[in-house]
Amino acid sequence: FGTRDYSPKQMAIRERVFTAIINCFKRHGAEVIDTPVFELKETLTGKYGEDSKLIYDLKDQGGELLSLRYDLTVPFARYLAMNKITNIKRYHIAKVYRRDNPAMTRGRYREFYQCDFDIAGQFDPMIPDAECLKIVHEILSDLQLGDFLIKVNDRRILDGMFAVCGVPDSKFRTICSSVDKLDKVPWEEVKNEMVGEKGLSPEAADRIGEYVQLHGGLDLIEQLLQDPKLSQNKLAKEGLGDMKLLFEYLTLFGITGKISFDLSLARGLDYYTGVIYEAVLLQQQNDHVEDPVSVGSVAGGGRYDGLVGMFDPKGRKVPCVGVSIGIERIFSILEQRVEASEEKIRTTETQVLVASAQKKLLEERLKLISELWDAGIKAEILYKKNPKLLNQLQYCEETGIPLVAIVGEQELKDGVVKLRDVATREEVNIRRENLIEEIRMRTSQL
Repeated sequence: FGTRDYSPKQMAIRERVFTAIINCFKRHGAEVIDTPVFELKETLTGKYGEDSKLIYDLKDQGGELLSLRYDLTVPFARYLAMNKITNIKRYHIAKVYRRDNPAMTRGRYREFYQCDFDIAGQFDPMIPDAECLKIVHEILSDLQLGDFLIKVNDRRILDGMFAVCGVPDSKFRTICSSVDKLDKVPWEEVKNEMVGEKGLSPEAADRIGEYVQLHGGLDLIEQLLQDPKLSQNKLAKEGLGDMKLLFEYLTLFGITGKISFDLSLARGLDYYTGVIYEAVLLQQQNDHVEDPVSVGSVAGGGRYDGLVGMFDPKGRKVPCVGVSIGIERIFSILEQRVEASEEKIRTTETQVLVASAQKKLLEERLKLISELWDAGIKAEILYKKNPKLLNQLQYCEETGIPLVAIVGEQELKDGVVKLRDVATREEVNIRRENLIEEIRMRTSQL
């Protein structure tokens, strides 16, 4: 029913991804918060546009009506308003819930992790926005997922474009969600939906078509600032001015090579007010040099300056910009890659197995392992009184433990421990008092 268990191997991959992402967030000076998994139903109502039907409501048992959180952004806005916070840079990694029709093969579930980074506060235009894009660029580069593209647009440019193309105000949002499908279906289909299902005039649809098929960089921004229709629209002009500023900052960060100003990007959520962006992984086409195909979105975000005000009794606004990393899609890709490469993934971090070659040495093994644990060494023993040496060595092979510390009668007499390297099978006697130092030294690169 759209959920999954994580095996130790899957968790090992997941931990690696989380570590990379959290390190990036911390590198950018973020704090961390957590919020409850459910919110008041009214907190979530009316924030998600056409997706509201995907919200999980908890059964009414008398008392407040509650729903499971659908994302981490609305709870964040509620948290800011409730605690009268006007300034914070925070990340939040937690599970969210959606009553979607899950396509498990594509990494879509009804319960999944989101990883959010947001900057709340009144700052000069586009500086925090540029940092959010830099973060996406860093994370996708760090995780080595292959080629990616970050598409950028602005809600004001979209709304201005709809206005000059003759879309009535009341249809902005619904036409927006049609435009958002352009990365998945051809323009003809989107046009048919706008005209056929949503009642837009074919002329207006054609005018939209001329714009939404444009993508580029600073050159396109300049071209649109000169556009006779768009430049007359206050909203679009404002958005384009900011977009130009954004691209100047992204140039300084040296990342414009992976960024495309794309007029078809619409991101369906109702709460965006300014810049919006989405990162997609690209699949290289076979040798023909065509446009690379998108394999799907792995991050998205934007500016939402009105959301916090919705939760504040006095309507005080706190401008926010943020990004959400599509962690599940990333897991799926990395899992498939590990499967394909048959790379062995360790699911434990044990540095050493405390073993014995003779019988009656359980007490000595327990004494030694206790010393190792107390010194912070990750160590295991087999839970048998008299295990065979072969079984102990095999256990190391299977689980990837690099070292074996072997206690025996003679070694005890001599005050040494035999340290065996599992991979090379080399054995050396180490003085008992030097053992901890030796294990640390040999496993420091792990």
